[in-house]
Amino acid sequence: MDTKKRISMGVAALILIGVYFVPIWSISMDAPQYPEGIGMNITVDNIQGKEKNDLQNINGLNHYIGMKEINPDSIPELKIMPFIFGFLIISGVVIAIVGDRKWILFWLGIFVLLAIAGLVDFYIWGYDYGHNLNPDAPIKVPGMTYQPPLLGSKQLLNINATSLPHIGFYISLLSMGIAGTVWWKSKED
Repeated sequence: MDTKKRISMGVAALILIGVYFVPIWSISMDAPQYPEGIGMNITVDNIQGKEKNDLQNINGLNHYIGMKEINPDSIPELKIMPFIFGFLIISGVVIAIVGDRKWILFWLGIFVLLAIAGLVDFYIWGYDYGHNLNPDAPIKVPGMTYQPPLLGSKQLLNINATSLPHIGFYISLLSMGIAGTVWWKSKED
């Protein structure tokens, strides 16, 4: 690869540093008891309320319907994800230095597989939280489950839950797009 393509591949890897500073995914909930809405942002290493008491309020609602408390310290994926992104950054920079086109495709393949695994894991996480309810919960609705949507909106009793990608997700897509473009354009080299 020529110098310009190597620099572009380095940029593709280095922009992933941004995911450490912005949310990757966001879940918002609108309900009559919360007219201003509540929500949480999922970052590379944490789950935080969108506003100061949102996570506490979400856990309070979850308690009444029998869902487990959302405790970021008990979610192992949040401890692993910073290392996954670190691997992608470092390996992407190494590929830029080496300048071998075939390694870009390998890098993109790993990136895509990790992204798919992350979405599947997120779905399983939501399924577990929404289906494995405490039978002693104060509020029980026969046949009702509370799995938040993976993507889009879903009505859960009187709460409309919306789950959407956030800035970190789009940074990842941009990184993949730049690397894919470098791979494609380096066919002539």
